[in-house]
Amino acid sequence: MRAHGERNGAGGGVSPAWRIRVRTALGGVLTGAALVLATGAAATPAAGQAVSLDEFDYENLAFRGVMLDLGWVRPGRVVPTQSFGARFDLGFLGPGVRVTAGFSRWASTLRQAEVAVFERQLADLVEGETGERPPVSLGRITWSDVALNADAHAVWRIPGGVLTYAGAGGTAHVMRGGGDAVDGTFVEDLLNTIRAGINIHGGVELPLGERLRVVGESRIELVQSVTYAQIRAGLQYTWGPVAPGERR
Repeated sequence: MRAHGERNGAGGGVSPAWRIRVRTALGGVLTGAALVLATGAAATPAAGQAVSLDEFDYENLAFRGVMLDLGWVRPGRVVPTQSFGARFDLGFLGPGVRVTAGFSRWASTLRQAEVAVFERQLADLVEGETGERPPVSLGRITWSDVALNADAHAVWRIPGGVLTYAGAGGTAHVMRGGGDAVDGTFVEDLLNTIRAGINIHGGVELPLGERLRVVGESRIELVQSVTYAQIRAGLQYTWGPVAPGERR
């Protein structure tokens, strides 16, 4: 049952199938990020002033802050669970258009209905080969996701010294699955994959000073088979130049 050709390359290296998955996922992320940045270039700052395309350049792009966060995710195929991650503030592409990158990780178990689907498919496979339908029990199957994202969003200020933002981005999802009954089988190969997706998100930032702020964010990750919603909260420290509108 083990799909050796997909899991192992010559000499135990990374298989050609996984190289293709990585290239496809990264290509999708870069394409999504490019579309987001192109869309963001048409945004205007909160003040409502007209913005010229000449104001959008790379001059203000720099690693200027980091946020650590905890969250909660509700994937469609697994039991809802907690997440943790980080976000890196890469500065502003133009007036009110901020670029960030980061990661998020969660781990949970497949819903029983999803496990039942795998069990039925295995029974169908054996029945088609032997003519007899065996009982199949896969037990508990775990699944995890490490999401690597590149985002761009419009940032504006609202009364009370609060910053708000909304945007989109591209994401690469590195997914891993396992379980006592599936480890080393083709079922594990089906769960272990790298997929490209896109996300839409929005949030609020409450400055505690010029350098520290509390961040709350909600996002939807759109990826094949496991689209999910996420809510997260974190604390960000910014050491780079403070952009106009970020001060309290």
